[in-house]
Parts: sequence; C-alpha cells; structure tokens
Amino acid sequence: MEDILRIKVDEDLPLAVAQLLRSAGYDAETVLEEGLGGWKDNALWRVVQEEQRLFVTADKGFGDIRFYPPGSHQGILLLRPDADGIQPLIELMQKVMSAYDLRFLAGLLVVITPRGIRIRGKRKL
Repeated sequence: MEDILRIKVDEDLPLAVAQLLRSAGYDAETVLEEGLGGWKDNALWRVVQEEQRLFVTADKGFGDIRFYPPGSHQGILLLRPDADGIQPLIELMQKVMSAYDLRFLAGLLVVITPRGIRIRGKRKL
C-alpha cells in the first residue's frame, strides 16, 4: 500500500483547499479544525514538523529559505495569488495538483503563482 501524504493547511487558506486535497486522497488537516488558529508561526511550525506534514500556506514568511531550508522539513507549498478571495487560492491549489503528485514535492519549497510553479530544493532519490 502506498504511503498517503500528510498535509497541514494553514489558517489563511479556505477550508475548500483542504477539501480539495482530501478528495484527491491526501490526509489533510487544517490549522483551524485543530484549534491552532492564531498561533505564532514558530509554534505552529513545531506542530507541523512533529506531525511530519507538508505545509500548505499563503503566508510568504514561510517562503524564506534561510529559516525554512528545503530538505529540513516535509515540504512547503506557498500559494501566491494575484487577487484576493477564495477562488484564486483554490485555482492555485488545483494548478499544482494537476501538475504534480504532491508526494514528489515533499521536502521542497514550492511557490505557486498564476504565472507558474517554482521549486526550490532537490528531490531526494
């Protein structure tokens, strides 16, 4: 049986992002569903790491490789829409899910924008 990717969805993303991940077979939990809303980034990050989950967020602070170097964590998907609202975030999540099996992005920093998908780090073979 294949390993199911474990994902944590940040509070700055709509529940629809977690539902999209779940419908694709991923084990997706949300920060809000677990009562972690409002936590400071470093405390939340510790929980994400303890649970060994890939982190999906729109918080650009998590895109700083000096603090979150690829290969030192389970992975970060950073959604960076050009417009506000729920739909642009959902569309970016759909974009990356249609391009990749998210398991192959584990351990990497992936920035998803309307213009493309940038991957930082090297996939371990």
